Amino acid sequence: MPSTVPDFAAQLGVPFANESLLKQAFTHRSYLNEHKKLSVGHNERLEFLGDAVLELAVTEYLYAKFPEDTEGDLTSYRAALVNANTLSDIAADLHMDKYLLLSKGEAKDKGRARQYILANTFEAFVGAIFLDQGYEAARGFISRTVLPLTDKVVSEKLWLDAKSHFQEKAQEIEGTTPSYQVMKEEGPDHDKHFTVAVYIGKDLIAKGDGKSKQEAEQSAARAGLKARAWL
Repeated sequence: MPSTVPDFAAQLGVPFANESLLKQAFTHRSYLNEHKKLSVGHNERLEFLGDAVLELAVTEYLYAKFPEDTEGDLTSYRAALVNANTLSDIAADLHMDKYLLLSKGEAKDKGRARQYILANTFEAFVGAIFLDQGYEAARGFISRTVLPLTDKVVSEKLWLDAKSHFQEKAQEIEGTTPSYQVMKEEGPDHDKHFTVAVYIGKDLIAKGDGKSKQEAEQSAARAGLKARAWL
């Protein structure tokens, strides 16, 4: 693994001319409260910029890749590719968390809040690439990290609101509304893990896991759709 943020960026094929901009991309607002003399600001403005660059690059790609799909479908695909869960997973796979500049309190939180911080840092990093090297470099980075997930998102219908879709199918085919039950809840308050089961009547259809009840319910519904072949 690279030992510094510039090494990290270079390994990803985006070496920075302005390393202060790169450091800012990894600086969370909370860090500045404990390091008031830091010469760079926090990453929220870069996140704002990176969000727009990311959305444009993904939109451009989806528009060309799926010429027959509707605006609504393309919007759903894009939402699945750029949401916080997807981006935080990508950031974690890239080991971005190793370079985050956080307050001592934020550094201890490994749960849902860390997911959002990672997703925001990914967007800030995209924004920093855009400012340092331009749109083509930013799009190249997005092409290597985000866009390869497109086929999985579309083929597995990860863009669907699985819980709503499962309910519609259950009501249409079974004539009843599914119910959800928390089977297991583990971990400290800042890092919970839930296992949820989805039932149709008294029949257990599938189980799902997540870092929140809502995420676990979506996971269970998605597994239920596969179990009933309702995708």
